[in-house]
Amino acid sequence: MTTLIYDGTFEGLLTAVFEIYERKLQHIKLFRGEWRNAALFEELVKVITDDHKYERVLKGLRNKLSPAGVQLLYVASLSEIKTSDETIVGYIRHAFDSDRNIEEDFGNRYVLRVSEIVQMVRRERHRMEAFVRFQKLGDGVFYAVVEPDFNVLPLLIKHFKDRYADQKWIIYDQRRKYGIYYNLHEVEYVEIDFSRKNNNGGASVVFNEDEGLYQHLWQNYFNSVNIASRKNTKLHLRHIPKRYWKHLTEKF
Repeated sequence: MTTLIYDGTFEGLLTAVFEIYERKLQHIKLFRGEWRNAALFEELVKVITDDHKYERVLKGLRNKLSPAGVQLLYVASLSEIKTSDETIVGYIRHAFDSDRNIEEDFGNRYVLRVSEIVQMVRRERHRMEAFVRFQKLGDGVFYAVVEPDFNVLPLLIKHFKDRYADQKWIIYDQRRKYGIYYNLHEVEYVEIDFSRKNNNGGASVVFNEDEGLYQHLWQNYFNSVNIASRKNTKLHLRHIPKRYWKHLTEKF
């Protein structure tokens, strides 16, 4: 068994695939993070992300899969689910070994599992598009905190850039300690070490002076349109799981 350690990026994962083929490895595990001590009878390979190797694997995938098929692999890599990397490698091996397009070969366990993972990640992206609640900071930037189950921030960029093209905004993933920032021209990835003392990632101290008023108005609106006699807690929890509530203004 060979364990390949890489940096957790999609480019790093495809570099690892290049190493697997170059070294003719069969039984492998993938590990995201720093170099660690090897267990007995375990071989470790430290993968350094390499643009040339990554591009070669990507070019091969584009010859075997449709653009949508390549995108599926990228989305699946954002799941951070245990063994998802090995599943993606299995999918890629199957694609390279086959003389036909394998994207709908759901009889193959890797193809089926990638499809399932992608559905979960896309469902989480859809929820984030609906549940993000911006709050205006003192400098006019709109700020939101999220804690998604999967690493979906890269999948949110287009939606929020199109929807809020005339506003500066930050969406910060409190669990993964990074965010996306739109400056009216482009979106950048940012890393901010916010305090975790409150649900707002420590940003409440710089709220715009009118933010409290707008939150109060939204809460009043939410309460006024609620029909108590039609309350269905079970259905409500199915659509808005409780783990999202602490970042929803109407639930403060």
